[in-house]
Amino acid sequence: MEPIHISIVSPIYGCKACLFELYERLVASLSPITENFEIILVNDACPQKSWETIALLAQKDERVKGINLSRNFGQHYAITAGLDHAKGEWVVVMDCDLQDKPEEIGKLYAKALEGYDIVFGKRVERQDGFFKRLSSKLFNQVLEYFTDTKHDNSIANFGIYAQKVIQTINLYREQSRDFLLFAKIVGFKKTEIEIEHAQRAHGKSSYNFSKLINLAIDSILSHSNKPLRLSIQLGFVIALTSLGFACWLVLRYFFYHTPTEGWTSLMVSMFFMFGLLFAILGITGLYIGKIFDEVKNRPLYIIGETINL
Repeated sequence: MEPIHISIVSPIYGCKACLFELYERLVASLSPITENFEIILVNDACPQKSWETIALLAQKDERVKGINLSRNFGQHYAITAGLDHAKGEWVVVMDCDLQDKPEEIGKLYAKALEGYDIVFGKRVERQDGFFKRLSSKLFNQVLEYFTDTKHDNSIANFGIYAQKVIQTINLYREQSRDFLLFAKIVGFKKTEIEIEHAQRAHGKSSYNFSKLINLAIDSILSHSNKPLRLSIQLGFVIALTSLGFACWLVLRYFFYHTPTEGWTSLMVSMFFMFGLLFAILGITGLYIGKIFDEVKNRPLYIIGETINL
């Protein structure tokens, strides 16, 4: 049996209506490149019962391989499950909603053959709504600031990755998952090319503003200690400011004979300081909570059943 040349990994959630079209377009796009490919569809407990459709596709074509997670774990955990089983020399990660166009895989593959280990797809004209584009831009700017890494708003998971890149990414087993961030920090020779981005034909994105905030917090806490360093710097600034203000009060009392006035300023300062202390304790508590999650060493995902694997 010949080795698999290209693996497609796609997490499935909320897009049952487009799975047959996804399969047909993938086969049409991959066949001119190689017949030795696999399509790994990871059902992340899709409420539309996508597993039945995946099973039908797998019965029709043994190159379609299904992974049914025992419950909803989230997009990046589903991607992890797919990557753990991907055997191709090249691995393409893409969404299932057809906004990532299968026809662009050939362009990504051709660029990879020029000597690149990672080729990201750059969405020149994003076909998303205003709120989705705005929230995504804010998410990336916050992530850039706290993790000291560059994040292009037009680049997402869609890209092609050499098997050695995937094997390296699979070494990252922390509970907080962000595939794109992992792909950026592992190194290797990478580039990006412009691709077409399609409008969403079925369903809607599962990432609302609240989920983006939670993802940003998880990514920041997992990849940076900058919030802790900022809290220390803020503490020093407040301490120095308080010391300077205290010196000013003493000098004013001795040189201008002006007594320090009442309780108002004192109470305001106390409330401010206590609020700041609780905020810093909260940041520290989040890091401790992350440590607690990691030391439990629970599995990243649980597989209910598989097909053709």
